[in-house]
Amino acid sequence: MKKTIFTVAIAFVVALTGVSANELGSDAVQPTTENVAPELSAFCKAVIQGDVVTVKKLIELGEDVNQKSLGRAPIHYASRYNKVEVLKVLIENGADLKKRCDKGMTAKKYAELSHADEALEVLESAMKK
Repeated sequence: MKKTIFTVAIAFVVALTGVSANELGSDAVQPTTENVAPELSAFCKAVIQGDVVTVKKLIELGEDVNQKSLGRAPIHYASRYNKVEVLKVLIENGADLKKRCDKGMTAKKYAELSHADEALEVLESAMKK
């Protein structure tokens, strides 16, 4: 009996308040479906994958070999992931060997940290020229 009285009292209070989602109006915060996370550029994705053909094609179409994506230039990605052939293409097309990422590291530093020995050799050779 006590449970029934308590349940009826709760139902009565809820009914009196009459809160409805429709009454919230347009001032309520609406959820968004917008993607707010930045995405890696297609050019840098091709660099990471070692896709030399796509990298060359994008350069032909006017892609900037020094344009940063997520704080790093394509040369940083090529050095980090030891993509030697792509690295050579970037250097041939004017990639800045001394360009620093947003964290202050160069392509040479990325190659050293990731033990990308072949990329490091290519970078050191290109820096001597």
